[in-house]
Amino acid sequence: MSDSFCPDCKKQTEVAFDHSAGDMVCTECGLVLEAHSVDETSEWRTFANESNDNDPVRVGGPTNPLLTDGGLSTVIAKPNGAQGDFLSSSLGRWQNRGSNPDRSLILAFRTIANMADRSASSPASPLLPYLRYRLGLVATIKDRANEIYKKVEDLKSIRGRNQDAILAACLYIACRQEDRPRTVKEICSVANGATKKEIGRAKEFIVKQLEVEMGQSMEMGTIHAGDFLRRFCSTLGMNNQAVKAAQEAVQRSEELDIRRSPISIAAAVIYMITQLSEDKKPLKDISLATGVAEGTIRNSYKDLYPYASRLIPNTYAKEEDLKNLCTP
Repeated sequence: MSDSFCPDCKKQTEVAFDHSAGDMVCTECGLVLEAHSVDETSEWRTFANESNDNDPVRVGGPTNPLLTDGGLSTVIAKPNGAQGDFLSSSLGRWQNRGSNPDRSLILAFRTIANMADRSASSPASPLLPYLRYRLGLVATIKDRANEIYKKVEDLKSIRGRNQDAILAACLYIACRQEDRPRTVKEICSVANGATKKEIGRAKEFIVKQLEVEMGQSMEMGTIHAGDFLRRFCSTLGMNNQAVKAAQEAVQRSEELDIRRSPISIAAAVIYMITQLSEDKKPLKDISLATGVAEGTIRNSYKDLYPYASRLIPNTYAKEEDLKNLCTP
C-alpha cells in the first residue's frame, strides 16, 4: 500500500493496488483513483509447456543475418504425452518434406558453438588435472567463425573435405582476427577428432579461397608471445608476482632478434621465471601446459639465456640471483 490524495475524501489516504484489474483504489471510500495502469515491474510468470521448466523467457532467439530466413523459421519438436508418436509422425513428416536451405548451416553453427564452449585438455591431462580448462571464447569469436564458414560454404568448394577440420579452422582464424589467438593444439583438442595437420591444411585452404574471392590478402592478425602467456601461467598455477615478471620479460624479448615462434618464447620465459621462484615447475609440466615439446623449450631457453639480465625484471630477481639459472 501507498499514500495518495483522494478527491472524495479530500485528504491523503492509503490506496490499494488491484493487480488483476490494474486499478488503484482508495481504502476509505473505495474510489478508483487510477484504472488500467501498466505494471512496469519484472514479470515472473512462466510460459513454458513443461511443468518442470521454470524458464520465464517467452520470446524467440535473435535474428541471424547469415541464414536465409533470418533464423525466424519454426521447427516442430517432438511433443510429450500420449499423442506424441502420432504428432511426431504426421507433423514431423510435413516438416521434413519442406526444403530448408539453412539446415546444414544451422548444424555447422551449432558445432562451432559447441567447440567454443567445450573443455580443452592436454592428452596427458590425467597426470595433471589442472591442465583441463575451457577455451572461453566469447560470442564475437563465434559470430566471426560463423561468418567465415558462411563465406566458404557459399563458394561451394568444401564438398568432400573434412567438415570438422573446416569448422575448427574457421574457429582458429576467428580467434586470430579477434586478437584472441589460440594454439592449433588447443583448437585440435575440441575439434571432434580432426588432427592438427588436417586443421592446418583446412586453414590454408580457407585463407587461399577467401583471398581469391576478395582479391586481396586476408588479415589474420599478428601473434605475440604475450597473447598466450597469461593463460599458460594460469594453467600452471603461477602466483601474480611471477606472472607479472613473465609478462615484462616477454615484452622485452620482442626487442631482441630471437627467431622462435611466440609460443616457444612464452614457454621458455615461463621456464626461466619459474627457476627463480620457490614454486619451481618441471619442464614436463610446462610442456604439457603450453603444448610445446620439451626439446623446443630447451632450444628456445638456450637462445634466451644470454639475455637473462635484460629480460628478468630487477624487482623479481637480482643480478646474483640469475646465477641460479641452469646452464643450457
